[in-house]
Amino acid sequence: MDGGDGAYSSRTAEDVFRDFRGRRAGMIKALTTDVEKFYQLCDPEKENLCLYGLPNETWEVTLPAEEVPPELPEPALGINFARDGMDEKDWLALVAVHSDAWLLAVAFYFGARFGFDKESRRRLFNMINNLPTIYEVVTGTTKRQFKEKTSNSSSKNKSSSKMQSRPAESQTKALRMPTPKEDEDSGADEEEDEQEHENTLCGACGDNYANDEFWICCDVCERWFHGKCVKITPARAEHIKHYKCPSCSNKRARA
Repeated sequence: MDGGDGAYSSRTAEDVFRDFRGRRAGMIKALTTDVEKFYQLCDPEKENLCLYGLPNETWEVTLPAEEVPPELPEPALGINFARDGMDEKDWLALVAVHSDAWLLAVAFYFGARFGFDKESRRRLFNMINNLPTIYEVVTGTTKRQFKEKTSNSSSKNKSSSKMQSRPAESQTKALRMPTPKEDEDSGADEEEDEQEHENTLCGACGDNYANDEFWICCDVCERWFHGKCVKITPARAEHIKHYKCPSCSNKRARA
C-alpha cells in the first residue's frame, strides 16, 4: 500500500485490513515455519536490523529506511542484538510483541493518512481484534486458552460426537476438521463446541479453523497446523508416527 496523496480518499478500512493481514502473515511465517532462516539472518554481529512484514505475506530482515521521517513507522530496531543473550523462545516472544505493536502502528498510520472517521477506525480495529496477536500465535497462548475451554466443555457434555473437543494427541496425529452441524437435532451443545473449534489457530498462518480442512498436531510443541501450511497431506500423515513441525525440527537440528 503506497502513500500517494491521490489515492488516499479511495482507501477503506477493508483495504488497510488486507494490508495488515498480509504483513501479519509474513511475520508469523518468520517466527514459526521459517524460524531457522529468521534466526540465522538476525546475526548480532551485524548492524541494527528490523523484521518487516510485507503485504504479500512475505517477510524480510533488513536495515531500517534511511530517510527521516520514514514513509511508514519503523519496526523495533536491533532485534538481532538480543538474539544470543536470551533463551530463543523468549527472544521470539519479544520480537512477536514488537511486531504486534508495529502492525498496529502501520494500520493506524494508514488510517490517519487516509482520513478515516471514527466509524472507519472502529471498523478497522474490530477486524484486527478478531485475529489473534502474533505473540499469541508464537507462544501458543490462544491454544492453551482453547484447551481450557474445550476441557470445560467436555466435562459438561461428553456425548457430542461430531463437534467434540480435539482428540488427545496419543490417539491421533492428524484430523480433518468436521463440517458444520449436519444433524438438525444437534442442539445448543454442539453449536458451542463448533464455536470453540473455530477458535483453533494454525501455528503457521495464525488463521482460524475453516470447514472440512485437514489439520495435524506437532508431537513436540503440541500446536496445530493446516496441512497445506506445513506441506503435509492426509495420505502422508498416515505414515507419520511422530510429527514434528518445521520450527521444532529446526530447533533440534540446531541443538
